[in-house]
Amino acid sequence: MIPPPPTKWPGLDGNAVGCREKLRMLAENHAEVAQVLQDAFEDAILMGVDEQAIRDVLTGMIAGLESPKRAGR
Repeated sequence: MIPPPPTKWPGLDGNAVGCREKLRMLAENHAEVAQVLQDAFEDAILMGVDEQAIRDVLTGMIAGLESPKRAGR
């Protein structure tokens, strides 16, 4: 089971993000990503992919995400 979103999202300054609109957006994004990941995981397993292999693929995708704050972007 995918864990629920955090109750507090840490900001760059170390304080929790407090804007209600930002918190709503973060919660919506969390729910959408959780559903897409679960669907992809289930599809792969039902198509005969090894469970650990699809977990590794999904973990690798997340590890490879690029920050929009990187120089040169």
